[in-house]
Amino acid sequence: MHHHGTISNGKIVKAGNLGVKGFDLVGALKKEFSNSIIIRNDAKCAAMAEKVYGTMKDYSDGVFLCLGTGIGGAVFINGKLLEPKRYSGFEMGHIVLNKGGRLCTCGKRGCFETYASIKALKTKVTETLDIDSDISGEYLREVILKEEVFEKHNEAVIQDVETFLDYLQTGICNFIDIFEPEIVVLGGSFSYYENNPIFKMLVDKINAPKTTFNEGEKPKIVTAQFKNDAGIIGATLI
Repeated sequence: MHHHGTISNGKIVKAGNLGVKGFDLVGALKKEFSNSIIIRNDAKCAAMAEKVYGTMKDYSDGVFLCLGTGIGGAVFINGKLLEPKRYSGFEMGHIVLNKGGRLCTCGKRGCFETYASIKALKTKVTETLDIDSDISGEYLREVILKEEVFEKHNEAVIQDVETFLDYLQTGICNFIDIFEPEIVVLGGSFSYYENNPIFKMLVDKINAPKTTFNEGEKPKIVTAQFKNDAGIIGATLI
């Protein structure tokens, strides 16, 4: 499982989903290993894999979003990964979509990831169905969100999915308006939704009229080629 966090000078400045702050990970690892060690945010690593070897290799402007436990991201403009000096930046999961809304692990309220991560979807759907929230991502995707929603027409679950997709579409369209990407790549556990009806529903929502400032050709919306392995592959590219 990947956990998004802010990295600066070999330290984990903050990883909200793990409850970690100011941990000198490189220092700790150097006590055990003699190799040179570099750490980098997992979403940035995954984005590098997709840019160099995968879905983004033929595009110069792209937005990568890692949707899983939280939401991480990375942006390429003119073929270059945008990187701030101080922190790893691009905390795309922490733009606020609902002011004063749900409490996020980061301490703010109403963050994008509290409504549009796979974890948020799973929490809501299992609550609606009154089942154990400890189900696997695969069970959620291959059983509940195929059978329940699209065969049994469970209205309450359909409403949960619609709300999740509305938040996801809003966040993605905000990034489209800011960065004007040619392609938007959705990675993390959401990449396994490639053949799930939910993915097509999301693309249709993004491509609907009046969702972005520029009403011309919308960017291509795809799932990550390397699925959850993207972070590992990308880490070799640092």
